[in-house]
Amino acid sequence: MEYRNFEELVKKAQAAPKLRRGVVAGAEDDHVLEAVFEARAKGIAFPVLTGDAAKIAERVKALGFDTDDCRIIDVPGGENPAQRAVEVIAAGEGDFLIKGRLETKDLLKPVVDRRNNLHLERPGVGGLMSHLAFFQIPGERKLISLTDGGMVVYPDLEMKKGIILNAVETLRSMGYETPKVAVLCAVEKLNEKIVETVDAHALAEANRRGEIPGCVVEGPISYDVAARADIAAHKGYKSPHCGNFDVLVTPNLTAGNLLGKSLTISARAEMAGIIVGAKIPVVVTSRASSASEKFHSIALCAVTSEARGA
Repeated sequence: MEYRNFEELVKKAQAAPKLRRGVVAGAEDDHVLEAVFEARAKGIAFPVLTGDAAKIAERVKALGFDTDDCRIIDVPGGENPAQRAVEVIAAGEGDFLIKGRLETKDLLKPVVDRRNNLHLERPGVGGLMSHLAFFQIPGERKLISLTDGGMVVYPDLEMKKGIILNAVETLRSMGYETPKVAVLCAVEKLNEKIVETVDAHALAEANRRGEIPGCVVEGPISYDVAARADIAAHKGYKSPHCGNFDVLVTPNLTAGNLLGKSLTISARAEMAGIIVGAKIPVVVTSRASSASEKFHSIALCAVTSEARGA
């Protein structure tokens, strides 16, 4: 299967047999509260809010929500609310983590701490975590995912393999049978002077050898060729997947960040993004992100956590 838009993703989350529990670390944030209570109202997730309990309750009421529709866990001043949130999840009282009013590094520190038992070691991936974003682009017939524009700065070949495996595992948990992956470069041919093409070629070969299973990996391939079958035909690039890839893999964080922001700002795309590679998915959005982006990211977490039984 594939998702044409975020509405289908939301419906998938609503169809889950039980309400997932989204644990917010540092919940004293109006946009995050708006998103989690929208998720509560639409039957997607139950909010578990950690931080200054008095301030959280005050903001919940000021926004017109009911404190009976959430669970508030007080975290004493000076303590990292993410640690408390992770403890809640590790105890089986939460299904995924949501960034609230705190720095990303503070959110992720307890996630990777092995003592909290959320760190995940897998063959070929290790404990690598990566960012996976989904875009609803005007005029496109389905959601397109992009990785990694927010986590791994300069991935080497093995890290790129891990990034692809993280993305493929996530999409398969969402119902995709064989995700189609395009490893993006500036050109479509192997060029020893352009390291991105060398890595892309190696990743495609690794896929053919079965080292990156459960998907189809093609590269090197440029964005225009990956996105449009007519451009691929004009350039003589033979592939049945051009115009129909599910995952776009960028060479590094800068390239992924620029492409993602180009899609949202210039192409007016809507976005949802999560961090994958741990035992539970994590919503990490910027302070400038809209409540809608946060809500769709929560729906994405709800779907993936339910499918994995997290």
